[in-house]
Amino acid sequence: MSRTHRVVAALGTAALCTSLAACSGGGSGGANIAAVNGQAITRADFDHKLESSPAAKQILNQMVQQSLIDQYARDKKIDVSQADIDKKEAETRAKFPPGQFEQILKNQGLSEADVQQILRQQLILEKAVAPQVHVSDADIKAYFDKNHAVFDKPEQVKARHILVADLPKANEVLAKLKAGGSWDALAKQYSTDPASKDKGGELGYFGRGQMVPQFQDAAFGAKVGQIIGPIKSPFGYHIIEVEDKKPAVKASLASAHDQIKQQLTQQAEQQQYPIFLQQLRGAAKIDVYDDRYKDLFPPVTPVPPPASGAPAPASAAPAAASAAPAPATAAPSPAATK
Repeated sequence: MSRTHRVVAALGTAALCTSLAACSGGGSGGANIAAVNGQAITRADFDHKLESSPAAKQILNQMVQQSLIDQYARDKKIDVSQADIDKKEAETRAKFPPGQFEQILKNQGLSEADVQQILRQQLILEKAVAPQVHVSDADIKAYFDKNHAVFDKPEQVKARHILVADLPKANEVLAKLKAGGSWDALAKQYSTDPASKDKGGELGYFGRGQMVPQFQDAAFGAKVGQIIGPIKSPFGYHIIEVEDKKPAVKASLASAHDQIKQQLTQQAEQQQYPIFLQQLRGAAKIDVYDDRYKDLFPPVTPVPPPASGAPAPASAAPAAASAAPAPATAAPSPAATK
């Protein structure tokens, strides 16, 4: 699982916590929380149902964990600046297509304040376990030797297109383009591709396997600046202009070094988090006053610090690659492979 998805998972947990707090202590007051055809649903019944649900223990556990992290930061004088939080949030948002991150937060009922609090605690955890994390040049080389193909960059083409339903219309559009017509205007007027028509038909860079074969073969076979078509695909007829090409690049240890170091560091941190949190809990005095949650915090066997902070084995492809922002062609487009 990439760091991006771990953050989103954490945001989901916080949403539950926020919801429970709002339901338990918020609201407009009064004995009833709702009524159905005059039959009351009391706040007491609602709270009882909510607090007896399986989610309640998860939420209480999360709240205790948040308190432990905040107390640790205070005691160890770990400072997380607003600039640090903003930078981390920007990095997280950048890994999603425009608008998707905001939609996820909306679906989970999270506010901007919730997001910033979660990211603040993530940064505290990173600083707390950093002394136990050591990634050597030998670790990086071993990872590269085993996974070097992951870092190779395939040949890419940047193109734009106008998609129409029939051949006569395609020839008409092609003629207008060759006569000096505006790509932006003609794409908006004629293209049936909703993902690109308002962007002048821009598809961005794409590699082999990302487009349907007919479109791919035509684009990779054309020269930069060449307008080709009509090209028939299962979606209709394409007029294509190749705007740029990037040759395949074989990765070197030097070019992949920083990316691998970041990945191995993240893997090692993920291994350290549960150990660190268990150490915090083992050293804490947690009093539970509600019998329903008495079994939630049993005595914890002390966990000794790890002998070394060696990173996780080099078995998975780097999260930095898998969580990278999707290329422009990943957006739904009739040219894309279905």
